[in-house]
Amino acid sequence: MSFSELDHQFMRRALELAALGRYTTSPNPNVGAVLVKDGVVIGEGYHRQAGGPHAEVFALRQAGELAKGATCYVTLEPCSHYGRTPPCALALIASGVHRVVVAMLDPNPLVAGLGVKLLQEAGINVETGLLQTEAIALNPGFLHKMQYQRPFVRLKLASSIDGGIALSNGQSKWLTGTAAREDVQLLRAQSCAILSTAQTVLADDALLNVRSTAITPLESGQIRQPLRVILDSRGRLTGSEPIFATGGDILIIHQAGLQLPEINSSGLKIERVALPLNNKQRFDLEAILKLLASKAINLLWVEAGSQLSSQFWNDGLIDELVLYQAPMFLGQNAQPMLQLPVFSDMSEAPRWQWQDVCKIGDDLRLIARLKGH
Repeated sequence: MSFSELDHQFMRRALELAALGRYTTSPNPNVGAVLVKDGVVIGEGYHRQAGGPHAEVFALRQAGELAKGATCYVTLEPCSHYGRTPPCALALIASGVHRVVVAMLDPNPLVAGLGVKLLQEAGINVETGLLQTEAIALNPGFLHKMQYQRPFVRLKLASSIDGGIALSNGQSKWLTGTAAREDVQLLRAQSCAILSTAQTVLADDALLNVRSTAITPLESGQIRQPLRVILDSRGRLTGSEPIFATGGDILIIHQAGLQLPEINSSGLKIERVALPLNNKQRFDLEAILKLLASKAINLLWVEAGSQLSSQFWNDGLIDELVLYQAPMFLGQNAQPMLQLPVFSDMSEAPRWQWQDVCKIGDDLRLIARLKGH
């Protein structure tokens, strides 16, 4: 299918709009829409919050009567089902647009081509696939969970040049600089949930929330806080830790049969789930991912110590690695970034592929995915 340079220009604008919702739309996908008539933009919008109007609705409201005979550029196939909002496909039909250009089809089985079918049956010219790769990159969590029924897992690590995460005595603050720590906040905010351990909470007084001043709040004035998931196999958390003095929901996973202290904390929704440990006295991470998928978690940010990070690595459950590398050496006695098996041949070592390498303040941020995935 052939698209003009103007088609590319307007779809790029729709992609830019879609990205504006990256901190607020969870668990819904990021979507942008642009309405164009006679080469002029007459309306545009993006999905801002789950349960609120979709991108097409904002664009149609802005265009009003001018939408009749216009072209709509949208980054994801217009929905065709009734959920918390009416179908966008029907809204486009009612507006009288004559052409709809879609970057990618929606893998949600409730849509999956039905939106396009509704538009075509109404006599609207529908074209698909424009800047599809860029549209896919907007929603890794949403698309991954639709395909695999588990969250997209991002593992965050920070290390020295020689792969250390702390001195031999455990000291690690601060390995990376202020700019890198702020960047972590922005990536946390794009996640549906943050997963860590009781050990990390206790050792670092970790809050595991979003504290960035660079994120524009919603109209309500509230930044959406990801669900905080804490693996506490031995029931060590008491409720007195600083994490319980902050807003947001917390899910604590522990082994069955423990006598647990009651945790009372105003402003928090705390849920406890008991799961069995395996023969290595660890949780089954696949079972945890399945549990989180059932709770509408699309994108999971894992930020923990070496043991849990290594378990995710060795179980093959990392979809994307985010590594912050500080320009320093910690020496041969430093605590290692990961605990990996001993390889006897180079072919046994998994090969990763860089997706992005950039300088954040004085540090590097390296993003990689397993080659072939």
